[in-house]
Amino acid sequence: MPKKTSNTKKILGLLLLVVGLNFIGNQFYHRFDLTQDNRYTLSEAALQTLEPADKPVVVEVLLEGTFPAEFRRLQSETRQLLEEFASKNSNIKFEFINGAEYIASLDDNLASLERNFKAKRTQFENKSLSEEEWIKEVNYYNYFGRMITELKESLQPAQVSVQDGGRFTQELVYPWAILSYEERMVQVPLLKNQLGATSEERITNSIQNLEYAFADGFNKLITPKSKKVAVLSGNGQLQDRHIADFITTLKEYYFTAKFTLDSVAVNPLKALQEIQNYDLIISAQPTEAFTDAEKYVLDQYTMQGGKSLWLVDKVTVEMDSLFNTGSTFAFGSTLNLTDFFFRYGIRVNPELVNDLYAAPLVLATGTESDSQFNTYPWFYSPLSSSTKNHPIVNNIEAVKFDFASSIDILENDINKTVLLATSPITRIVGMPAKISLDNEIMGNLDVIQNKPDMNVFSAGEVPLAVLLEGAFTSVYKNRIKPFEYKNYKEEGVETKMVVISDGNVIKNQFQDNRPLELGFDKWTNTRYGNKDFLLNTVNYLLDENGLINIRSKEITIPFFDQQKAIHQRSKWQAFNLLLPLVILSLFGGLFWWYRKKKYT
Repeated sequence: MPKKTSNTKKILGLLLLVVGLNFIGNQFYHRFDLTQDNRYTLSEAALQTLEPADKPVVVEVLLEGTFPAEFRRLQSETRQLLEEFASKNSNIKFEFINGAEYIASLDDNLASLERNFKAKRTQFENKSLSEEEWIKEVNYYNYFGRMITELKESLQPAQVSVQDGGRFTQELVYPWAILSYEERMVQVPLLKNQLGATSEERITNSIQNLEYAFADGFNKLITPKSKKVAVLSGNGQLQDRHIADFITTLKEYYFTAKFTLDSVAVNPLKALQEIQNYDLIISAQPTEAFTDAEKYVLDQYTMQGGKSLWLVDKVTVEMDSLFNTGSTFAFGSTLNLTDFFFRYGIRVNPELVNDLYAAPLVLATGTESDSQFNTYPWFYSPLSSSTKNHPIVNNIEAVKFDFASSIDILENDINKTVLLATSPITRIVGMPAKISLDNEIMGNLDVIQNKPDMNVFSAGEVPLAVLLEGAFTSVYKNRIKPFEYKNYKEEGVETKMVVISDGNVIKNQFQDNRPLELGFDKWTNTRYGNKDFLLNTVNYLLDENGLINIRSKEITIPFFDQQKAIHQRSKWQAFNLLLPLVILSLFGGLFWWYRKKKYT
C-alpha cells in the first residue's frame, strides 16, 4: 500500500510539473533565432509598419502546390517570416493557397459580376429598377470589375520546370502575396528576377528581399501617406504619359503633384514659398535652360532641407532621325545647371559613354507580314548593376540607360556615393558626334567578335548616378542674387540629392497607347531594374524610419549541389547503407555483453 501511494504522489507531482511548465511557457513566450545570419529577427523598421494595425491584416500567399526544390525553400522561408510577423502582432492572419486556383476564382468572380450586371441592366430597361439604383450598380460593377482585372494583370506567373518520375514538365507558379486591410488591398511580389541569375541565385535574392517586400506592403497598406512629392515642369521636362507608370507607383506611398517653375517669372517669392511645402522635387529630363531666378528658387529649396532627384541629359540625340534616316548628330545641351551642380560637388559632362555591357538594340527587317525583328549590340545603352552594399541598389536588377553622360566627382564637404556606374570596359564619345546605325552596329559586332581594344575602351568605370548627402553651400554665395529673399541661407541644413546623367531611366514604353511598366522592354521582353532603382531612391531620400535599410540584410541560403552529389554518389550510398548496420551491430553487441554480465 505505501508503494502504491508513493507512485500516486509521483504521478501527481509529474502532472503538476507539466502544468506549471506549460503555464510559465504561456506567460513568458519567446522565439529564439539561432540562425547565423539572424534571418528571422525582424528589424525595428519592419515592426513599426505593423504598429498602427488594430484590425485583422489578411495575407494570402499563392505558394501552395508542387514546386521545384528552390521554390519549396521560398515557400518555407515565407511561412517562417510570416509566423514571426504574426508572433509580434496577433492581427496578422495568413494562409497559403494554390495560385492557379486563385486566378481561376478571379475569373469566376468576374463572370459572376458580369452576369449580375446584365441582370440589373435588364431590370433597369424593364423599369423595375430605379435610375438611382442603376447608377449604384454601374459604380459597383466598374469599381470591382476594374479591381479584379487589375489584380489579374498584376499577378504575372513564373514558368518553372517540375520533375515527376523522371519527366520534366513546365508549370506556372504565382509567387505573390495578397495583403488586405479593411477595404484596401496590396500585391507583394515574392520572386526577384535578375538578368543572368541562376535559379538558386534568384531564390536567394528573393529570400533576402522577403522582409522588405512584406514590410513595404504593410507600410503601403496600413500607414497613411504624409510626404509630398513635386514633379517639376516648365523646362521641357518629360510629359506625364512618359513617366505615368512611375508616378502612379509613387502615389501608393506619397502625395504627388505637378509644380511648374513658370510661376517664378511672375512671382518668385510665392513660388519659393509654395515649393517648400514639398518634401521632394523630381526633375525628369529637362530640355530648356533654367533661368537664374529658377535656379535661385531651387537652390534655396535645397538650403532649407528639401530633397531632390535630378535626371538630366547633357547631350541631345534625335532618336526619330536616327531610326528614320539611319543616322543623326549628337550635340551637347545647355541647361544652365553647370554652376548649380558644380557648387554641390559634381559635374555632368556633355559627352556619351559606350559600354561593352549594354542592352541590345532591336531593328526590324523586311516589310509588313515579312518583317523580322533582330537584336544587335548597342553600346549606347549601358546596363549598370552595382556591387555596392547600399540600400538603394542592393539586390536589384541591372538598370538600363540610353545615351548616358559621365559624371565627375569634385572635392568638397558633401558626402558622395556612386550608386551606378558603367562596366570597366568603357569609352567616351566627345561632342558633337555623328551616330550612324550601320557604322555603330558593324563596329560593335567587330568588337564582340575580335575582343575590344583596351586602348580605346580605357575609360574604366564611369559614374552614371550619384548620391549627395550633407549640408550644401548655396550656389549664390558671394554672388548677386536674382531677387531679394529675406530668409536667404548661405549654408544649408542636412539634406540629400541624387543626380542621374540620363533622363531616359524614368521613361516607360507604350503598348497600344497604354503605358507599360517602367523597366519593361517590349522589344526584347526583358525587365530591367529602373523602377526598383528609382523607387528605392525616392524612398531613401524621404525615409525616416529606416525601412529601406532592410534591403542591406544579407542571408546565406544553402542549396543542394547536384554536381557534388553526382561525383560523391557512391560514397554516400555506401555510407547510408553501412552506417545503420554498424550501429545495429554495435547495439546488439553491447546488449549481449550486458545480459551476459548480468546473468552469468
